[in-house]
Amino acid sequence: QVQLVESGGGLVQAGGSLRLSCAASARTFSSYTMGWFRQAPGKEREFVAAVTGSGGDTYYADSVKGRFTISRDNAKNTGYLQMNSLKPEDTAVYYCAATSSLFVTVRSHYNYWGQGTQVTVSS
Repeated sequence: QVQLVESGGGLVQAGGSLRLSCAASARTFSSYTMGWFRQAPGKEREFVAAVTGSGGDTYYADSVKGRFTISRDNAKNTGYLQMNSLKPEDTAVYYCAATSSLFVTVRSHYNYWGQGTQVTVSS
């Protein structure tokens, strides 16, 4: 079992930055790919970014590529999502998740989820 707790959400103006954190309970955290997803009101939960267990490979949705950076610190059992140049369309609840699957951009392949943190970007 892996328990995940997100933090770092909030209200920011367009063009600003936020850093989300995801604290994991499992000592085996490094064996899981960690992903970030987001869900805006009335929309499906969508993939944002993922980083493999070693941190060696990262994946991004086209909509955030070049603005968001995913990383992890396995010694601290914590993952991060640095979000720069935020836009109003980035407003959503952001979830971190963990998977052992190779299909790291597919929501249904993630077994463990956090409770989410709200990010609101004002124009």
